[in-house]
Amino acid sequence: MENKKEQLSSIREYVYNLFHDDTTGHDFHHMKRVARIATTLARKERADLFICESAAWLHDIGDKKLFANPELARNEMDVFLAKIGVKRNTIEHIYKAMNDVSFSKGNIPATLEGKVVQDADRLDAMGAIGIARVFAFGGTREQLIYHDEKPENTSIQHFYDKLLKLKSLMNTQAAIEIAQERHVFMENYLDQFFLEWKS
Repeated sequence: MENKKEQLSSIREYVYNLFHDDTTGHDFHHMKRVARIATTLARKERADLFICESAAWLHDIGDKKLFANPELARNEMDVFLAKIGVKRNTIEHIYKAMNDVSFSKGNIPATLEGKVVQDADRLDAMGAIGIARVFAFGGTREQLIYHDEKPENTSIQHFYDKLLKLKSLMNTQAAIEIAQERHVFMENYLDQFFLEWKS
């Protein structure tokens, strides 16, 4: 049976194998950043570090945007976690922390760990990296950057549909402080974008 440090190392490797060649902005480095942010937030909010970091690494497994068979991906993850010795009770807590992360579902997580992971994922959708991820994802969906007459379904529209709303949706005080700076950066970016677009 592996200890928690070894389990986290195994989880990291498992996630790498699944996401290392992703081009949608949901790659291994996204998971790594979310895990790092979640760990920082968990320390400040006094949440369970192992649950938060594990859920952060695993949070996109089974996402219908990324997996042809989400249920199979979740089942394989379940087998994997049991195989590396994560106790069933702990696995259930990890799943609770993962279940309500999605922005599109519009749910507020029931647990502190879920709130931490949701905040960490949302913070990675903001700021400079968040901007880069918007256009990476849009490119994989053959989405226009912007269009004067048809702004809907463009990458720029995604800022208004999601990213600029995230600051007010943070759950933890630690995340609110980080989100403020990233929100201002995105607003400044959009000001510059439209200045150049119209010039």
